[in-house]
Amino acid sequence: MRAASLEFLKDIVNAPSPSGYEQPAARVYRAYTEAIADRVTTDVHGNVAAVIHPDAPMRIMLAGHMDELGFIIHHIDDEGLLHFQGIGGHDTAVPVGQRVWVYGKQRLVGVIGRTAIHLQDETERKRKPELKDLWIDIGAASRAQAEEFVSLGDVATFQYEFQPLLNDRATARGLDNKMGAFVVAETLRLLKEDGGLHRDVGVYAVATVQEEIGLRGAQTSSFSINAQTGLAVDVNHAIDYPGVSKARHGHLQVGKGPSVSRGPNTNHVTFDLIMQAAREEDIPYQVSVSARGTGTDANAMQLSRGGVATGLLGVPVRYMHTPCELLSLKDVEDCARLMAAYCRRIQPDTDFTPR
Repeated sequence: MRAASLEFLKDIVNAPSPSGYEQPAARVYRAYTEAIADRVTTDVHGNVAAVIHPDAPMRIMLAGHMDELGFIIHHIDDEGLLHFQGIGGHDTAVPVGQRVWVYGKQRLVGVIGRTAIHLQDETERKRKPELKDLWIDIGAASRAQAEEFVSLGDVATFQYEFQPLLNDRATARGLDNKMGAFVVAETLRLLKEDGGLHRDVGVYAVATVQEEIGLRGAQTSSFSINAQTGLAVDVNHAIDYPGVSKARHGHLQVGKGPSVSRGPNTNHVTFDLIMQAAREEDIPYQVSVSARGTGTDANAMQLSRGGVATGLLGVPVRYMHTPCELLSLKDVEDCARLMAAYCRRIQPDTDFTPR
């Protein structure tokens, strides 16, 4: 991966962005895309759209959500401990004992506490903890002291940031799905620098918000852009580690290329054009099958207005919705290449009607 792109990926992954609080990641996205796009806008929800050919009659929407899992403070007790709710879908076994950043009046270190195992009865030891059983300890000695630094509604994230691994792999919190925001921005860069996009085709690379709590940013931005076709990009489950049934879940692997979804959430013409692009440009890919809606921004895009010819690309990730998500950087690069190749094949008169 080229150095400037890697720095952008690190910066956007490390920027805190729990759903509804995406502003730090949005600032990173705007700063990177302003040098590439013909126009960059931010809407009232916080979606950021970087656009090439904004006046073109044929419009392609590319969506990668920039929100991540997190925690929101809803009570401060007399001992100065912060009680919280989860933002997004947490495995409640994961937070116990983790260090977090609390984004109050300043960024604070906190630790997630639970009753020590020595003080639990037998029933408690056997039971998986719930978030209501946990709290964040910032070291405050009282509610009054905690309130000097933290207010109700402030958020927190795990203290995990981007780290490279062997074999061009990397781990971080929030790769789901700031990796996707990175991909749509890189797609725009490839189209701008390498050309090949028809002048009457506009591309809207959108870093969407609030996907983890209901695809909300994709819903509103899809309505506003009113594109004829669109591609969402998100992480999906790598099934290349012990204990997971390939017969049940399919067999996606880290490092074997981006995934291309096939099923009711995918327009047939769009799928065929993606396959054509992958074959003609020698881009590795894996097919991911979904029998229903995918639970990604592609759902909201497909159902916007009178319907959008939608496709879904993915990057296989291990350990999804944990602070140590793992992926292949080459898969990420190839995903952007495939997305750009699709855009180059769209013409002003492309008909997406299934025949």
